[in-house]
Amino acid sequence: MPSKTANRTEGLRLRLVLTPGVALGPGKADLLEAIDETGSLSSAARRFAMSYKRSWSLVQEMNEAFAKPLVETEKGGSGGGGGASLTPLGHRILRRYREMEAEAGKAVASAAADIRRHLRKK
Repeated sequence: MPSKTANRTEGLRLRLVLTPGVALGPGKADLLEAIDETGSLSSAARRFAMSYKRSWSLVQEMNEAFAKPLVETEKGGSGGGGGASLTPLGHRILRRYREMEAEAGKAVASAAADIRRHLRKK
C-alpha cells in the first residue's frame, strides 16, 4: 500500500508559523503521518532517511509547543516492543494541517498553472 507521505515535490508547500520559533510544515506533518501509519518513531524516521535522534528531536519540539503532546511513545525495553502513536490532539493537528494544505492548494491552483505555462521547456 503506498504511503500517504509520498514525496511532494510539486505545488504548494505550506509552512505555518504558529508563534515565533514554532512552525508546522510539511516535514513535521509527514513525520506525524508516518508515526501514525507505522506505530514507530524509528520506522517513521527510516521512511525519510532521517536519524532517530532527529525525529525524536522534532517530536519533542512539537510536544513542547502544544498544550498537550501530539505523540506518545512507549519504551521498548530489552525485548523491544516500544512504539509511538498520535494522541487525539496529534490526530486533530495533523488533520487540520492537511485540510489547510488542500484548501491552499485549491486556492492557488489556477495561478500556479498559469505560472507553469511560462516555464522554459526542457
